[in-house]
Amino acid sequence: MMIKNKTIAIITNNSVTKNILNQKLDSLYNALYFSKVHFALDYIYNSLPDLIILDTIEHDSISLSIVKDIKKDPIFAQIPIIYIVPLDYVLTQDDFAIFDDYIRYDYLEDEILPLTTLCLNRAERVVETNPLSRLPGNITIAKQIQNRLDRQEVFAVAYTDLDFFKPYNDKYGFSRGDEVLKMLGRLILNTVRQWQPQDSFVGHIGGDDFVFICSVDKVEGLAQEIIQTFRKIVPTFYDSEDRFKGYIDSIDREGVRKKFPIMGLSIGIATNQHRSFTHYGEIAEVASEMKKYAKVSGGDCYKIDKRKG
Repeated sequence: MMIKNKTIAIITNNSVTKNILNQKLDSLYNALYFSKVHFALDYIYNSLPDLIILDTIEHDSISLSIVKDIKKDPIFAQIPIIYIVPLDYVLTQDDFAIFDDYIRYDYLEDEILPLTTLCLNRAERVVETNPLSRLPGNITIAKQIQNRLDRQEVFAVAYTDLDFFKPYNDKYGFSRGDEVLKMLGRLILNTVRQWQPQDSFVGHIGGDDFVFICSVDKVEGLAQEIIQTFRKIVPTFYDSEDRFKGYIDSIDREGVRKKFPIMGLSIGIATNQHRSFTHYGEIAEVASEMKKYAKVSGGDCYKIDKRKG
């Protein structure tokens, strides 16, 4: 049985188009169909599909505005979009700014599969994302922070880290550990977008380390909600016996068997509200320092740097 490891959000209310795409793509990819752009938003924002295919029948100002907003967002700009257009359609500069590729209706049946494969392969080569969470990785994170510093914006950077993740991995295995990481990535992304839909950012540094950027006035409330929600969800990732006990027996870094509590979440926060930074590495170092402070304080909490000068 073939494993479908790529997902495509297809937006069309044309039954002929849907039938062609269904015949050509459904056997190879996880294809989900939506009749309108706004019906697809929850799926796009929560699941980050690998590709979006948009039928030109959706070419109205509201739909294009929604798609334009998706491409402006640094988290979702990485998702390639294929535009299906009529034979006589003249592409504009706006189209080229929004869409990554296009195909005409007359050639849909013969060319949609190779074009889809090409777009997905191109995205894998060009876009730097974490393969597990599908969130932007280190290069994009550094650019996001540096660009804000260069524009002299006032903002907050939060670094997150799981408490007692390694003992969990050692006991339950990497596949269950990966499910925890995917849950955490979705939790951070959804919470940040609820609190600050515009001008925020979420990235995945690697392993159990994530980062989010938001306004200074929202960051503490955001961090608190993420920790509290994680605290409610994470016990469900343990076997009932361990969940009842409230701890697991596992091996520490020195190879000694110990009891480890249910995982928690430590968050370190740095801002440039009262301190001046010129390089992304400087503010990232402070956020990392605060994250370590949160962990040595007992974990499952956040610490924010409030030093001045």
